[in-house]
Amino acid sequence: MFDVSHPDVRAAVQRALAEDIGAGDVTSALTVPADVQASGVFVAKENFVAAGIELLPLIYEMRGGAKFSTKASSGDCMQKGDVFASVYGRARTLLECERVSLNFLQRLSGVATSASRYAAAVAGTRTRVLDTRKTTPGLRRLEKMAAAAGGAVNHRFGLFDAVLIKNNHITAAGGVRQALSAAVGYDGTIEIEVRTRAELEEALASGAKHLLLDNLTPAEASDWTRHIDGRATVELSGGITLESIRQYAEAGPDFISVGAITHSAVAVDISFRLELERSCP
Repeated sequence: MFDVSHPDVRAAVQRALAEDIGAGDVTSALTVPADVQASGVFVAKENFVAAGIELLPLIYEMRGGAKFSTKASSGDCMQKGDVFASVYGRARTLLECERVSLNFLQRLSGVATSASRYAAAVAGTRTRVLDTRKTTPGLRRLEKMAAAAGGAVNHRFGLFDAVLIKNNHITAAGGVRQALSAAVGYDGTIEIEVRTRAELEEALASGAKHLLLDNLTPAEASDWTRHIDGRATVELSGGITLESIRQYAEAGPDFISVGAITHSAVAVDISFRLELERSCP
């Protein structure tokens, strides 16, 4: 689920380490002898869905390496008090990597936990939850991996891997029909946003097979979905919250996209506890 070999992932870790450590951890260099060995454990301080655990060996590898033991993977449910990973190596290395490791784990697990709540809210319906492009700049691949770990379905990754004609494209193209006609030769998914009943009818008449219905009430979503009657895949979006998503799912769409999965995810609480390796007297 977490492809730590992907260049985007490795680059994100390298940037994070360079940002935090820079020319060196001066505190550890001044206060911790170079040959001191230590162990550390990662502990859940609350319940959450884990994501990013697979990054830990990569983070420490980039600072000289350490030995790892993990008891969980991305997508697993952690309970408060769970020790889900341990590391052993030079104390300086463990201290250098502590904050970057926690930052990734806390942020990505927050995204996975958010995704899991939305996915759970639509359980038993035909609807699947989609993530969006509303991600932290430079961390999209990691945050989409985390969303998938929590049970969401990844929407398009960027502007390059699917056509999604939104309201501003429609305005620039001169209308719904013109926009769809211009995109018809694209070899892939073509989705179009419609905001009025007139736009809906024009899109269906123009052969649209994937519709994004934006900013409807649950009652309107139900009415429009019944009218579409399977002629196109239906995605709902716009102002849908954890409290309201069940109502929207019961309107019968194929998908509901939720930007809050990433843009409003709250970091979870994880601690790192370090202990020195004691030699026998």
